[in-house]
Formats: sequence, C-alpha cells, structure tokens
Amino acid sequence: MQIRVGYRIEISTAQPIPGLLLLDPHPSRKKDIISRQFREVVSLADGSDIPVEEYTDGFGNRCRRLVVPQGGAVFRSDILVRDPGVPDQFDRDAPEIWPADLPAETIEYMLSSRYCEVDELSSTAWNLFGNYQPGWNRVKQICNFVHAQLRFDYQCARSTRTAAQALNEGVGVCRDFTHLAIALCRCMNIPARYCNGFLGDIGVPPDPAPMDYNAWFEAYLGGQWYTFDARHNTPRIGRVLVARGRDAADVPMIHTFGPHSLQRFEIITEEVAA
Repeated sequence: MQIRVGYRIEISTAQPIPGLLLLDPHPSRKKDIISRQFREVVSLADGSDIPVEEYTDGFGNRCRRLVVPQGGAVFRSDILVRDPGVPDQFDRDAPEIWPADLPAETIEYMLSSRYCEVDELSSTAWNLFGNYQPGWNRVKQICNFVHAQLRFDYQCARSTRTAAQALNEGVGVCRDFTHLAIALCRCMNIPARYCNGFLGDIGVPPDPAPMDYNAWFEAYLGGQWYTFDARHNTPRIGRVLVARGRDAADVPMIHTFGPHSLQRFEIITEEVAA
C-alpha cells in the first residue's frame, strides 16, 4: 500500500521568532519513504527559503529548528510512504511486566507528566481496573472505558486540558482520549507513551471532518510496545508515526518561543494507487 501524507500550514508573526517543528514522518519510517514531491519552509512575506537545522531529540524524534521571520512562514510537504496495509497488531496474551523487571528506558513512561496526572488518578484507576485480568486485557478495558467516557468534539478542544480534567469534563479530542488512557495505564504500572502522526480514513467509512494529525499511544507489554487507540478503539490501517513522547508537551507540531497566529492548517492523508 502507498499512502500520501502532507500538509500546508501557515502562521503569522509580528517579529522574528525562533521555533521548532515536528511535522514529518518519524525516523523509523525513513525506509518506507518512496518519494518527496517537496518539503519546504518559506517566508509568508516574500516566499524566500528559511534556513532550517535538523536534530534528533531525547525521544528519538526528528525535529527542525528555525527562526520564523517577521510576517510569518509557510510549511509545506508532500510525501509518499510505503505501508504494509495491515491493521494494528496485538497479542491478547501479552502480559504485564513487574515494575522491578522493566527495562530502565521504560520507567519514565510510568511517571506523571505535564498532561498525565498519575498521582491524582491512581485511586480511581485501581478502583476501576484493579480486578481485571492484567496485561493486554487490562489496557483494552482502559481503552473501552475512555472511549465510552469521553465525547469527541472539535469545538471543545483546549490545549491545556489534562487527563484528569478530561475525565471530569467528559469531552475532548484525540489527544485528550490518549492522555487519559496513558495516565490510567501508568496508574496500573503499565508503561505508556504518547504518539502522534498521520491516520487517514483507510479501511473505514470517510469522516467528513477536515483531516488532522492524530494521537494514539503505545503500551509496553510482554517485552514490546503495542499500539492502542482510545479514541477510535479499533485496530486501524495506515498509521504513519511522526513523534513519540511522555505526552503532547514533548511533541508539539509547531512550537515558537513567542506568539504566533495560525492562518491555515491543511493535512493530507490518503491511500494512492501503486
């Protein structure tokens, strides 16, 4: 299967502002990239190229640094990616691992983070999920709960909403579903990490809403990471990972060290004929 992923994003600024971008496929998908029609960062004022420096952050994500000039910038990309075309893989028998036996690199994904309040939700999580069979089943029950508890509504999106607030408010977007599921997993001593990327309507009825980046999570079970999605709550085809972190604070799509205004936001994720 071949999937076209891309974007056109425009931001405006009143003065030059340093920024970071995490918009393109994760380094783990590098071997799957068939072609790049273009990837550019240009000035909104005069169309000139903006210098960009690439680096890898502590989570293994590919990031780009730049200084957005006065007036703003346009970010454009169009990439063709090869994908196996199979749904998310899972193992119903995947066990939980005793925290003392977990690899050291997974420990940070069991702790509280900016949007995932493990300490605040711990009692709630154990009351809700303490009696479920541990392992894959328990994570699935957490996803079932979050999927049923929250109502998806773009109009109620809020960048500061935490997992506990999402649970109390009963509404959110995909990042809120993901934060709540991650927090509840961590409360049960299951490492869980935040993922964002491209996910088109492949193998499912088309969604009339505008295309956007999507959030999901990975839980560490039986010695490996498995994909879970509390928002859709069903295995999906064609995820193209962009970035991983403890929560959304680690993987902002666009972060500027000063104010900017979003003028245009268009995302493309679609299957194309080989």
